[in-house]
Amino acid sequence: MNSASEPTNEKDVESELLTLRVGPSIKERRLDKYLHGRFSNFSRRFIQDAIKLGTVTVNGKVGKPSLKLSPGDEIRLTLPEQPSKDIMPEDIPLEIIYEDSDLIVLNKQSGMIVHPARGNTHGTLVNALAFYSDQLSSGLGEFRPGIVHRLDRGTTGVMVVTKNDSAQWKIAKQFEHRQVSKTYLAIVHGTPDLTADRIKVPLGIHPKTREKYAVRPETGKEAITFYEVLEAFRGFSLLKLTPKTGRTHQIRVHLSYIKHPIVADDMYDGKLIYPWQLTDSEPAVEEPIISRVALHAFALEFTHPKTENIVRFEAPLPKDMQGLLDALRKHRRT
Repeated sequence: MNSASEPTNEKDVESELLTLRVGPSIKERRLDKYLHGRFSNFSRRFIQDAIKLGTVTVNGKVGKPSLKLSPGDEIRLTLPEQPSKDIMPEDIPLEIIYEDSDLIVLNKQSGMIVHPARGNTHGTLVNALAFYSDQLSSGLGEFRPGIVHRLDRGTTGVMVVTKNDSAQWKIAKQFEHRQVSKTYLAIVHGTPDLTADRIKVPLGIHPKTREKYAVRPETGKEAITFYEVLEAFRGFSLLKLTPKTGRTHQIRVHLSYIKHPIVADDMYDGKLIYPWQLTDSEPAVEEPIISRVALHAFALEFTHPKTENIVRFEAPLPKDMQGLLDALRKHRRT
């Protein structure tokens, strides 16, 4: 075990339990900044993610990135291994909607993670992009060339990727200032009482499950989602959703919060739907109609970074969501 009195070889600290003692000159410094200073070859984002995973304790208690340190505090940590910085190009088919010298607009398939991370270094959108194009911006964060925003692994639909840093900066600013119009389609359990409404409840990391997010009235960040019922069926409905903020899992948590979770979203109370259920038949051994979250990024509208014209791109419903919608129209008309 290394301690604060021993020299730290940063190449050897991954996956090893370390103990550090905060020196007398350190006062009110954030935990993430302190650790970034001690292990400078790790990015601050990587350090923050490690803290959020619960691998860092201060005086025996799990720390937060913003925790303020005091002289004499004892820090115990295990830093996870960093993913390789080499992006392996992979010949994965991409559905390109539009492309020019600044942008690639694509329809992301279901099951694809956007960028490499610990445990998922292959088969990502970034791996596919590295094979498809040798012109990608530096990206927002490590291992993310071209990436300015994300969709969850199970979510399909429109994404924009940038080819140069000028385009990246201009589009990222639009996302930051909520100047990008995003439209989603979701098939949910039940039908809301109001045909259109606003959901405004703050969101943050789930207090017990780090992979999840939850409504956190006291500590969460502002999150706003507008919805409209497009079609109502017995037991289900098709919603159009327009998020005004971009919190992680926002739409999924908001819909679960109003008791209308997305079909097949088992993380947030959604259930799988089988053909026998829609036809009110006896239970049978069948495959579910859709096996992933029934959420689709239908449209994206923003200002083009070079022409400064408003551009809008749409992606049709994927086959699995369209199949579920067709089955509802056939068997569950109100």
